[in-house]
Amino acid sequence: MKKTKYKRSGDRARSATQISIALLVSAAALAVSNGAADEHWTICGHIPPERFVIQSHRGAGELAPENTIEAFELGWKLGTVPESDLRTTKDGVIVAFHDANFKRVVKGASPELQKKGVVDVTFAELSKLDVGAWKGERFADRRVSKMSEVFALMRGKPERRLYLDIKNVDLPQLAALVHEHEVGGQVVLASTIYDVIREWKRLVPQGQTLHWMGGTESELAKRFEVLRAANFKDITQLQVHVRLNTNSAIAEPFTLPRNFLRSTGEELRRHGILYQSLPWGVAEPKVYWQLLDLGIMSFATDHPEITLKAVRDYCAPRRP
Repeated sequence: MKKTKYKRSGDRARSATQISIALLVSAAALAVSNGAADEHWTICGHIPPERFVIQSHRGAGELAPENTIEAFELGWKLGTVPESDLRTTKDGVIVAFHDANFKRVVKGASPELQKKGVVDVTFAELSKLDVGAWKGERFADRRVSKMSEVFALMRGKPERRLYLDIKNVDLPQLAALVHEHEVGGQVVLASTIYDVIREWKRLVPQGQTLHWMGGTESELAKRFEVLRAANFKDITQLQVHVRLNTNSAIAEPFTLPRNFLRSTGEELRRHGILYQSLPWGVAEPKVYWQLLDLGIMSFATDHPEITLKAVRDYCAPRRP
């Protein structure tokens, strides 16, 4: 098999923003190793609100049609890091799209089209589909974007970063596209598969990675055993999914125990890993505060404006 060659000489050095994040995480790890951080570690005094990393789910969360240029632009304007879901068309074009089919986000799609997905159509066919009208008529006529178009908006603007949640993508092809646009230091490859994380770091050494996971405490414990055996190699960020507890018989606010969430943060900080949480469906600031109390260092959210304000208010002199 012919190996893909990459022109790395043109890649930009890691952005100042990325470096500052690394320094913040390193400082947190140093505090832990020196015994300065314990079960009460929080971002206050460690991560200023303006440098707190907020991942805007699918671009800008609920604020714009997902995975569109408009969503990414809004996510950057807010000061967050947008997330893009990646799929590949029938003719090999990597695009921003989440679902496996068109049923949800193509308003008025025929029964036949609803069963199809990005992989079944060419980019020319895909570009004719309206992926904004489903969210409201004011969003009509939004189209699916090539990732090359998104990367072009980032090139030369190191403050613009992007999470890449791969759904159906060839990693070497994606890496070549990232190198071509010189945005290797601005992207964060997100995957629930550890082997994918490891491969990405070989293809884009200057890039960041986000290993995300959900499940019960016992399920996550097994996955952490695998990561510990590898000394968390190639992971720069780790995200744990959290849901609100609806079982009144259990005195825990979340489906994962507070002690587990806190101890996970302590361990990740020792390894210099940014500890992120995705609180599913949460729009209440006090829930974000509870997670920050447990040592969460970053959020992924569908409500970026609410999350931004919650983080700013958390370390204020007087919390409401």
